[in-house]
Amino acid sequence: MVGGIILLLLIAGGIAIVATNIRIVPQAQAYVIERLGAYKGTWSVGLHMKIPFVDRVARKVSLKERVIDFPPQPVITKDNVTMEIDTVVFFQITDPKLFTYGSESPMQAIENLTATTLRNIIGELELDESLTSREHINTKIRIVLDEATDPWGIKINRVEVKNITPPRDIQVAMEKQMRAERERRESILKAEGEKKSAILIAEGNKEAMILQAEANKQSAIKNAEGQAEAIRMVQKATADGIKMLVESNPNKEVIALKSLSSLEKAANGKATKIIIPSDIASVAGLATSIKELVKE
Repeated sequence: MVGGIILLLLIAGGIAIVATNIRIVPQAQAYVIERLGAYKGTWSVGLHMKIPFVDRVARKVSLKERVIDFPPQPVITKDNVTMEIDTVVFFQITDPKLFTYGSESPMQAIENLTATTLRNIIGELELDESLTSREHINTKIRIVLDEATDPWGIKINRVEVKNITPPRDIQVAMEKQMRAERERRESILKAEGEKKSAILIAEGNKEAMILQAEANKQSAIKNAEGQAEAIRMVQKATADGIKMLVESNPNKEVIALKSLSSLEKAANGKATKIIIPSDIASVAGLATSIKELVKE
């Protein structure tokens, strides 16, 4: 009976030992395993079992990308301006073994290396270059950090300069400069607008004058054409009258009467003296005799 109880206890203890030494490695993690104090291997995602009292999990490493936001670092530019710059580093662990055994404190090492690299880079730039060369600063820091952290199993994905804070008096001077630049641009834009407006008005007046001149020209042409047409019609009517008169074979008396009618129109009631040819005068007498006979 006692032996059976002991056997059950041994079986239960064995099951418990086996259960406690089974490990499930989740996604995006890795376990560094040591056997008797020496590196044995790295467990990736899945189910694993270690030897009791021999193997142990030395470190659980996350393979996800991490972000470190370092506090502002005082730096001095090439033109001796002191300012503060804070950076953000994005990194990822690519080799859990090197990360575990490569550096005692890799995060502190990255922070110190970032600060020293940033001081070296800014020390070669003047203030204006430092404010406008963020991409250059980011790229250079990333290259230096990536090369330095490679033996630690760390991959530096990118580095971003978060804030650049110059001294207060420099900030005030920069704000004044920016305000003056904005006012200058505003004045230029206003002057250009007035110039374009004047040009458009002048072009409009020019086009209006050209159109008016063209209209006057067309009107004069139409008037001339109308007068020419009127003269042409009068001349045609006169020619038609003469033609009809010729076709009717008039005698001398009719021609004389027509001549008297033409003289009457020529005088128009304003002439004080009219010279009548002798042949027309005899016809005039004949016309008077005819009128007297008509009266009787």
